[in-house]
Amino acid sequence: MLQLQNVAMTYPNGVVALLPTTIAVPKGQFLVLLGPSGAGKSTLLRCLNGLVRPTQGDIAVEGRGSIFQSSRSLRDHRRRTGMIFQQHHLIGRLSALQNVLLGRVGAHTALRSMFPLPRADQRIALQALERVGLLERALDRADELSGGQQQRIGIARAMAQQPEMVLADEPVASLDPTSGEKVLADLHRICREDGITAIVSLHQVELARQFADRLIGLAGGRIVFQGTASQLGQTILDQIYTAAPPQMAAA
Repeated sequence: MLQLQNVAMTYPNGVVALLPTTIAVPKGQFLVLLGPSGAGKSTLLRCLNGLVRPTQGDIAVEGRGSIFQSSRSLRDHRRRTGMIFQQHHLIGRLSALQNVLLGRVGAHTALRSMFPLPRADQRIALQALERVGLLERALDRADELSGGQQQRIGIARAMAQQPEMVLADEPVASLDPTSGEKVLADLHRICREDGITAIVSLHQVELARQFADRLIGLAGGRIVFQGTASQLGQTILDQIYTAAPPQMAAA
């Protein structure tokens, strides 16, 4: 289980991006964050991966304690956490396989990762490509693939990391509805098969309803809804999407 206890974030410019937030995420849950731009979704995900350290509160993993207790614990947490981004973050001149293999770098020391990775890592990467239906495109350059295929490569790269948790920040925002549904279905299926905890931020309400085990609505840096898809009615959506944006901290 992942536990956030009174986690809040105020940036150096004074913007209060996230008000004190407490959430418990059971292992294997597919959790969707809903909210408009500036609601605090990306900040919450960056705190979860330790990319930014909250200005208040703590984040802990059951059995391991706070992810911020030492630099070693933070590195270990990041190694166990896969990231999927809105804009793919692939290297276009590299093949699909080479991009997926980047997910294996964290499993080795910095010195070892400077040399060709072992065959075992290549097998893991090829299996990850097969799971997203792109094994036949393994040797194609990433920039020759469609947007949806590139995002599925991003999923394969995250899964090659063999993570316990996956964080996805608007992973289908740049895709058409059909491609977006396919990408999210692949991610949902793999997480379900492997028991991976997933925390995914979305704008698309219908996709959230389709795939989420649980939904959290964020607005103005605070949680305004927690529940299931069946509880997400129009009144709740109005609360999520009409709240005031984050404020500047008092001087």
